[in-house]
Amino acid sequence: MLCLACLGADRPCREIERNARAQTEATVPTSRVVASGGSRSRFPFRRRSHADASPVTHASLLLRLRSGPALTEARRLHAALLVGGHRHGAVLSAQLVRVYARLGEVGHALRVLDGMPRRNSFAWNAAIKGLVDAGRFSEALETYWAMVGDGSVAADGFTYPPVIKACAALGAVEQGRMVREHVEAAVARGKATPNVFVQCALVDMFAKCGCLGEARSVFESMQDRDLPAWTTMIGGAMHAGDWFDAMSLFKRMRSEGFCADSVIVATVIPACGRVKDLRAGTVLHGCAVRTGVAGDTCVCNALVDMYCKCGCLDMADYLFRSIAFKDVVSWSTLIAGYSQNRMYHLSVSLFAEMVNAAGLKPNSNTMASILPSVSELKLLGHGKEIHGFSLRHGLDQSKFLGSAFIDFYSRQGFIRKAETVFELMPKTDLVIWNSMVAGYAVNGDTDSALCAFRALQKSGFKPDHVTVISVLPLCNHHSRLTQGKELHGYVVRHCMSSVCSVSNALIDMYCKCCCLEKGKEIFQLMTDRDTATYNTLISSLGKHGYEDEAIMLFDLMRTDGITPDKVTFVALLSSCSHAGLIDKGLYFYDSMLQDYNISPDKEHYSCVVDLYSRSGKLDDAWKFVSSLPEGTEIDVLGCLLGACRVHNRTDIAELVSKRIFEQNPSDPGYHILMSNIYADAGMWSDVTRIRTMIEERSLKNNTGNTLI
Repeated sequence: MLCLACLGADRPCREIERNARAQTEATVPTSRVVASGGSRSRFPFRRRSHADASPVTHASLLLRLRSGPALTEARRLHAALLVGGHRHGAVLSAQLVRVYARLGEVGHALRVLDGMPRRNSFAWNAAIKGLVDAGRFSEALETYWAMVGDGSVAADGFTYPPVIKACAALGAVEQGRMVREHVEAAVARGKATPNVFVQCALVDMFAKCGCLGEARSVFESMQDRDLPAWTTMIGGAMHAGDWFDAMSLFKRMRSEGFCADSVIVATVIPACGRVKDLRAGTVLHGCAVRTGVAGDTCVCNALVDMYCKCGCLDMADYLFRSIAFKDVVSWSTLIAGYSQNRMYHLSVSLFAEMVNAAGLKPNSNTMASILPSVSELKLLGHGKEIHGFSLRHGLDQSKFLGSAFIDFYSRQGFIRKAETVFELMPKTDLVIWNSMVAGYAVNGDTDSALCAFRALQKSGFKPDHVTVISVLPLCNHHSRLTQGKELHGYVVRHCMSSVCSVSNALIDMYCKCCCLEKGKEIFQLMTDRDTATYNTLISSLGKHGYEDEAIMLFDLMRTDGITPDKVTFVALLSSCSHAGLIDKGLYFYDSMLQDYNISPDKEHYSCVVDLYSRSGKLDDAWKFVSSLPEGTEIDVLGCLLGACRVHNRTDIAELVSKRIFEQNPSDPGYHILMSNIYADAGMWSDVTRIRTMIEERSLKNNTGNTLI
């Protein structure tokens, strides 16, 4: 805290003054030489008054202070200032404050400021900016309020930007609002004019504090918006996660005649990836080419990220290979892109290429990007090696990497190792707590997850939407419905209902607790819905026997312009299968292939087989299975084999079992199922043949366990 009467505040100045006697001859020769004969004065170190000081000396000191001296030179000039009698000169002292602040010697700068009898705005501004540059944001705000309380000078356009930056860094939105009031009051009184730098700082601060409405209010009030102002507002929308607003602002900026530069293009491109709008992303790619910024590394990195998020991995790889000077961010982006698209082997391979062929040292973001792939491939040894690398290179304190390690060990089932990482991490960020809560949830440890949830609140953290999304799935059964409702209340009180993923989790929780009407009510209240929103409710309606409503909801989804995905069609096909709507189900399957160009997975094949089987059309089911590519998932064949037993179709069962036994001869379950089919048909010789085969191959079912 800035203290104007700090004990010992003048001690460094007195020390400099004592040492000045040895330095002054070299620094200020005019103070030691008299005019007559050039002989030395009897009192060479006598302090001279302002009246005695030479204007040349004052001017030379000012010139040298303005030239940006090094620390040693700054100390000499400080000594010269004291010996030359300029200690109380506001102009020179203010310049000295600026010099010390720029050199990072903020303590010296504050002591000089404290020693000034009359502090001008230049000195205050230099001290505040020095504190902000040094990351001492709380002290910067205290200094600003001391300046306001002093009342001798008014804040100006150079005061506010660093003060507002300090508010943003601390999340001190209330103080930021008070600063805004000061700015607007000064403009209203005519003591200041609107300043674009101050307004941009306010926009950035409000956006980073999650107050996008206030950021937009400041932006819209700006009479003259330049390109940095647009960049700040678009960056604020991106920081707040309002991707559509960011894209809309960019389009509006272009319509007002502004030409995009590399910074703003690199800022807005990720929004297209977030909303998976490949068309808009391609348009921005063309814009980057036309404006000549496509070769910028930051722009290329943003494009690689966008194409990865839109699923265009070939284009992402092509752009990555075309980057002339790849930095660590370039490699990390594509590594993360492969991981996000479940191309785990390529992700690990690219990481190895980065380290071995390119010789680059991965940073914490790179390692956080590769860990999900290592986790999915069950490469526990590789994960431990990455952990060891991070420890050796001092990267283990990164909250994002620490979070990634907690997630990695949790997904491998080593929850105790995850707890060890958690205990060693500084508990200064909610991200770490969220990872630990999610780790317990992944391992089905509901009690520990809820205990960690309560512990983070006792530690002074407020659960955010990520925390809520991690905990809500634990309440997906009747015994936890009360906790689920309490979380719903927390969501409403803290205005999280507008977060789409939170509402999706609430819909899922209520539907799985058989509170379907409550789930539909939340759906109706949502203003922003995504594909997952519709998928959750369509699937729940189908499971509860409301197939007509599920189909109507799919029609609404298309009307709203939401693109269905693979999960959507699994839900639709399953609904039609349970309801016996074979024609409607086949229509959806064809639509998935032709209208949306979605490649089917084993879940879709199984749903179609189940669709035919429930209607007794096993010949059509076998024809469908026979048309599938080689290496069809055995689960699809197993689905048809089970249907053959229900409908007593031994002929098709024999064809299906032949393919199953070729693919997986060591699975006893399908052998036993085929034996039962023969038994139901009275074909006892075939039953004996299958049973003999089981004994010869020593096939055994895994023994079940019971708590009784």
